Amino acid sequence: MDEPHAGEMIKAELQRQGRTITWLAKQLGYSRENMYKIFNRKWIYSDLLLRVSVIMDCDFFRLYSEYYKNKKNVN
Repeated sequence: MDEPHAGEMIKAELQRQGRTITWLAKQLGYSRENMYKIFNRKWIYSDLLLRVSVIMDCDFFRLYSEYYKNKKNVN
């Protein structure tokens, strides 16, 4: 399992839900340009990830937990 990439996870979930970048930007109070910057980030602050998780009703933290468990079991 590859290390999670926050921006890619958010973008993929947004597409899975059939929502637009504009929709998420509006929910967060961000510009579309800022959303594209977030999509390019490997990590984001936990408070922003929590806000996105709540808005999108998706537990992005679970993916980090799964990565941690898999990494721990390999070592």
